[in-house]
Amino acid sequence: MDANVYQHFRADERSFIDSVGDWIEQVQSQYVPYLTDFLDPRQSYILETLIRQDSELRFSFYGGYEQAERKRCLIFPAYYEPTDEDFETSLYEIHYPKKFARLGHGKILGTLIGTGIKRSYFGDIISDGERWQVFIAKEVEQFVAAQVTRIGKVAVRLEAVKYTELILPKDEWAQERGTVTSLRLDSVISEIYNISRQRSKQLIEVGKVKVNWTENTHPDFLLELLDIVSIRGFGRIQIQELEGKTKKEKYRVLFGVLRK
Repeated sequence: MDANVYQHFRADERSFIDSVGDWIEQVQSQYVPYLTDFLDPRQSYILETLIRQDSELRFSFYGGYEQAERKRCLIFPAYYEPTDEDFETSLYEIHYPKKFARLGHGKILGTLIGTGIKRSYFGDIISDGERWQVFIAKEVEQFVAAQVTRIGKVAVRLEAVKYTELILPKDEWAQERGTVTSLRLDSVISEIYNISRQRSKQLIEVGKVKVNWTENTHPDFLLELLDIVSIRGFGRIQIQELEGKTKKEKYRVLFGVLRK
């Protein structure tokens, strides 16, 4: 990958940028499609940017449903016509005793990763308030379904279901425009949830905040386009658009917000 590309992204994104470069080179040299694991929105943005800049290849994203956050990407030569089956993604329902137990996103994800399978093999985990479903890469689906028999103390069973049985997720992003003095993590959290900067720093430093599904304990971390911030007990924030600056040099931002 051209070293000049790195300057447009974070230092900690270099390894992913290198991976994208390898994928592009593989498709160009072998002239066959390449399927990625599930990518978060920030990774999808980086991949799309690099392909558009550095190649004439085509690409398509698929996460199982239109509003999916985590998606697999198929990179392919111009001659190829992709289908949904090319994305090798299965939908599983989590069966559990609904009358006697409750499940949560965090516990489900922790259990899935506890099987030893990387996060990148799992797509969105969705719920309508009672039922829970998860998208799983076909490469690992049978292993995961056999391994996951309990989530916490709750007995569960994972069953593959057809996409016609896809539930309508309960959570919906609300769009909010705002101005912030900085794209620092603590500043954005403080602005969106109307709490003090000190309170937002405390939440970050004690491990209650994740950026793109990874714990981040640095209040001064600078957010970028399409980053997703999860704050335990508060909800989630996404940087959906950067709309320039005000006369006072504040950032105009279109946020996606999920409030608990």
